[in-house]
Amino acid sequence: MPRRSLARLYKDEFLGYSLAKFQQDLLAGLTVAAVALPLALAFGVSSGATAAAGLVTAIVAGFVMGALSGAPYQISGPTGAMSAVLIVLANRYGLEGIWVAGFFSGLLLLLIGLMRLGRFIAFIPSAVISGFTSGIALIIFIGQIDNFLGVKTEAAETAAQKLLGYFHGGFMPNLEAVLIGLLVIGTMVFWPPKWNARFPASLLGIILATLLSSTLGWSIKTIGEIPRTLILQDRLSLAHIPWANLPDFLAPTLTITALGAVESLLCGAVASNMTGIRLQANQELIAQGVGNMLIPFFGGVPATAAIARSSVGIKSGGQTRLVSIIHAVGLLLSMFLLSGFMARIPLAALAGVLMVTAVRMNEWNAIRFIFGKRFKTDMIAFTITMLATITLDLTQAILLGSFLAGAVFLNKIATLDIDLQEVDVERLRQKGIQTAGKCKHVKVAFLTGPLFFAAVGQFNEAFQNLGDTHALILSMRGVPLIDTAGLEAIHRLDERLEKQGGTLMFAGLHDNAYSMMRRGGLVEHIGEENFFWSSDQAIVEAERRGCKFCS
Repeated sequence: MPRRSLARLYKDEFLGYSLAKFQQDLLAGLTVAAVALPLALAFGVSSGATAAAGLVTAIVAGFVMGALSGAPYQISGPTGAMSAVLIVLANRYGLEGIWVAGFFSGLLLLLIGLMRLGRFIAFIPSAVISGFTSGIALIIFIGQIDNFLGVKTEAAETAAQKLLGYFHGGFMPNLEAVLIGLLVIGTMVFWPPKWNARFPASLLGIILATLLSSTLGWSIKTIGEIPRTLILQDRLSLAHIPWANLPDFLAPTLTITALGAVESLLCGAVASNMTGIRLQANQELIAQGVGNMLIPFFGGVPATAAIARSSVGIKSGGQTRLVSIIHAVGLLLSMFLLSGFMARIPLAALAGVLMVTAVRMNEWNAIRFIFGKRFKTDMIAFTITMLATITLDLTQAILLGSFLAGAVFLNKIATLDIDLQEVDVERLRQKGIQTAGKCKHVKVAFLTGPLFFAAVGQFNEAFQNLGDTHALILSMRGVPLIDTAGLEAIHRLDERLEKQGGTLMFAGLHDNAYSMMRRGGLVEHIGEENFFWSSDQAIVEAERRGCKFCS
């Protein structure tokens, strides 16, 4: 489909807009705000920042990214996947690290969108994405055990080390915190789905937990004060960007960029299937880039488009991007009207929300499909990526998973099938082709598959023993592409035939393969007269020229 500008998107989206559609947007926006409120608070805390930072992120993202997005259904904010990356960054560099990496990841996303490179994000294999998502879910779950138990254990470099630390003991769980967490988990698990559409179970669980804790006077750690301002006191400023230490932020910046792009475009793909409206990927990346460049200056954390919020907006009847903006207005009002109540929300309650969210964020359908059908290479890619995510740096994990999947893919497509045959005289005569049929030194090789660096070994091995071959015809109708390594292999084969007085001929080349051979000088070296439309034509010509072995 052709690219559409933001102005064209707005024109198509609001064509025939009416009061009835606005009422649908209003209801959907308020519903999304109710779902987003507890998630924003929870993801702000789990990112290593504050609940207020999560709330500010959701508000700014709702306004900016919603207004610039590549589709009417995209709703952005802090997410679980991003919080798993940011908590590691916060432990190493503090909030300043989150802001700096977030700002530069926004800049990269903006450049990717402007250069129209969004489609390359789709090249990450689905098994790697599923494994990465499951690994992040484990990081989120493990990262909330402290708040769920009401304890403070020793920090660790990785989620795996943190999990192992709990088995060493040395802490006493707070029973009141555990009960609060279980109350929220139970509410989210057992609240009927049809009721959840009217009142989100996560919000109900937090309300019940906060009322119970406040009424009974339990001494449980709470969120604390929520500032009634959109611009937080702790925020990024250009004067405090550590320009001298920017190389330290390269890896986390790339991780946030990749994760933000993948999660936003995946959200768009899911929502597109639900609505039938195609996401303009590059415009979406521009929206994500601009939003993430601005958010640090408000004190927020990096954001992406969120499947949970976007799907709620669609199911609630949302029509346009006003749903995102209305949801942001709702969150902004809650900051001023409900800040006193939000300050008393127990961290254990947010832990319960995040634990359930972590379990649900796994791509269970994809996992069941991969393991149920026993796709061994995908199973390996998924498992290694998931384990690498919880034991290594997240950047290393996604690079390792992508490298593994790429290696497996190359192994699959590197199979070059070569069927070397002598001339079938009877077949030619049945087709009405006149041939002497006396020469046994003409051979035809039917090639199927790409002739590139990974298949050159098979190519060389197949033609290792040419014997007394006078004319070797390569029928390449089944070869979709040739790279420079393939050209070199053909050139060496031609030299070997020339030394024994033979000729290399070609039949049925695709245009792109022929063009590659011409660029490499092979067409000129071998001669235009040795290229034919079919192998039959080449056989007739080879016999017409005569054979030194038969003379």
